[in-house]
Amino acid sequence: MLHLHNDELFNILVGKISTAINRTFLRAFANEGIDITTEQWSVLTCLWRKDGVTQQDLCNLTLKDKPSMTRLIDKLERSNLVTRISSLSDRRINMIQLTEGGKSLEQKATNLVQSIAEKTLSNITTEELDTSRNVLKKIMINLQ
Repeated sequence: MLHLHNDELFNILVGKISTAINRTFLRAFANEGIDITTEQWSVLTCLWRKDGVTQQDLCNLTLKDKPSMTRLIDKLERSNLVTRISSLSDRRINMIQLTEGGKSLEQKATNLVQSIAEKTLSNITTEELDTSRNVLKKIMINLQ
């Protein structure tokens, strides 16, 4: 049985790291004039990899539920970063596509995220990072 001190509880530590990362990205985006949230960035990243996917595909890729994804896409659409296009095979299905504005953010946002990631991981060895990645993957599997 694993026993942890109150100040070392894993969920608290992970929550603090998540909050710190989110805050860092939001601040960096704002400083660069990129008006998106980290959640919106996660959706845009999926679309930069493969544009024109279904809303359900985005839910699966980001592990978000349908109502949350609908709100995210609504906000991205209002910001003219994505658009919904009815599927030709099934009009009940919307394909989410990047607009020119959404496409134009890719390089700037990706470079910014990459520089933050490099700074964040600067004093961590490859072995430590691999171990951390493996542990976190196992935790995700245990939670499914």
